[in-house]
Amino acid sequence: MTMEDLIQRVRGEFREMPGLRLTFAQACRLWQLDPATCGVVLQRLTRDGLLLRTRQGHYIAAPHARPLDAALDRRERAAS
Repeated sequence: MTMEDLIQRVRGEFREMPGLRLTFAQACRLWQLDPATCGVVLQRLTRDGLLLRTRQGHYIAAPHARPLDAALDRRERAAS
């Protein structure tokens, strides 16, 4: 599975379960990722505005759906 596949998989999980709230360790276990890979995925989704990290250290979906899709659309247009 490529990094892009992993990112899309995690993004899809958060989209399908809007109340999903995971610590870093929980995310590693859920997606069976090593900490380095999981860190890259979560950092990228956070940087792109798709996820937020709470003060308690949980990753949650950002509350605004339209900009989430816009960030993905920009990246897809740049890749083509």
